[in-house]
Amino acid sequence: MGVEEPQQQQQQQGVKSSCCVVNTHEPILVPPAKSSSAQHKDERYFLTNLDQNLAVIMQTVYFYKGSGSSELQQAPRDPVDVVKKSLEEILVLYYPLAGRLALSRDMKLEVLCNDQGALFVEADANVSLEQFVKDSKLGQGLDANLRQFVYSVPGAKSVLDIPPLVAQVTRFQCGGFVLGLSLNHAIFDGIAAMEFVNSWSELARGVPLSVPPCLDRSSLRARNPLQIEFPHPEFLEADQPPSDQPAENSELVFKSIAFDEKKLSSLKEAILREGVLDKCSSFEAFTALVWRCRTMATSSDRLSSRQTKLLFAVDARNRLSPALPRGYVGNGILLTCALTSVEDLLQGSLSHAIELIRAAIAKIDNAYLRSVIDFFEQTRLRPSLESTLVITTWSRLAFHTTDFGWGTPLFTAPASLPEAEVALFLPHGESRKGFELVHGLPERDMKTFVSLLETSWI
Repeated sequence: MGVEEPQQQQQQQGVKSSCCVVNTHEPILVPPAKSSSAQHKDERYFLTNLDQNLAVIMQTVYFYKGSGSSELQQAPRDPVDVVKKSLEEILVLYYPLAGRLALSRDMKLEVLCNDQGALFVEADANVSLEQFVKDSKLGQGLDANLRQFVYSVPGAKSVLDIPPLVAQVTRFQCGGFVLGLSLNHAIFDGIAAMEFVNSWSELARGVPLSVPPCLDRSSLRARNPLQIEFPHPEFLEADQPPSDQPAENSELVFKSIAFDEKKLSSLKEAILREGVLDKCSSFEAFTALVWRCRTMATSSDRLSSRQTKLLFAVDARNRLSPALPRGYVGNGILLTCALTSVEDLLQGSLSHAIELIRAAIAKIDNAYLRSVIDFFEQTRLRPSLESTLVITTWSRLAFHTTDFGWGTPLFTAPASLPEAEVALFLPHGESRKGFELVHGLPERDMKTFVSLLETSWI
């Protein structure tokens, strides 16, 4: 039914990392500036079947220097006050974020719109931002220190115990600050979350919203009668022997591996020299490489008929008929599935892997999307992660443009490490045209994986 245990670390006052101590104040609830209760009293806000399978917590951080942009330079203000006041205002427009997740009579997630408010935490760090950047090597790979800047609700046993929006503002001694957010993926996909945070920052600067929100999700209701017109292998357990997928109790080693724009260009040139494709995108090339190398690194038998599955998100907004409106609040993405045998993937070329990826994208049209929605309505199944690699990418999300009045962020990133099945693609380099891969594997597999990433395609 999509109710997940929260994947987050509990945080207490005086959280200490290797780089600084963060002292948090008592959390408070921030309701909308103007109550929406009269208009939306006791509304049970509908979450679609695309939302139901994504009820996980997204944690992100945004670091800002103390020097303000033109809107705030003449009258320096406390970032806590600016962010909190604009939060009250944005909750008027995004009123479900002031409510609470609940279960409907048919055991599906929905939002009880009660204006209870977002959870807000004020905090202070005992170092300057400059010192923290130096000590943590911020932006130079993985950083376990980031979690302390996102408040975790103590004692939460599931996402039902966590408000849809939790915000923490941590001031550094120099006047810089970091905004740490906890958002429920059932409310937003990455695109909608980006639009929300950017709209919030626009209100903080007193400028009109560039993308007003559209809260109506009714166009993605299941059909009556249901029409399941396609197979949906992404939801099904593979009929095969136990895989070489890392065991749940395996200790994972996380690595951050950079592929800059130049190296990506070389990778694409190598793929085109195979003589199969006329062109390929950076995403296609890097995804194919990561999928093949991970499968090779974790497979004891490279001629196995065992299946290997790749899941990645496709933006469905313009693939639906009618298309979802600009500013759609919700999940307008679909996890699509490329599926083949280990032998086929590893004996084939990178061009072949890209063809599998393209086929998985090409099948996503209005009919297929409606079939997925109806399939979940009937089965309540969640995507199986057996023998699966899930690609999550931030490369096309403009979180780096979010300006609360102190200019664009010095740095922004997820605050928590991905799960064992997930490979996270972050933008890399000033051009943001490279990739930084964040992934975890058992130590022996990780060594093989890194070596293959660097050498298998040359």
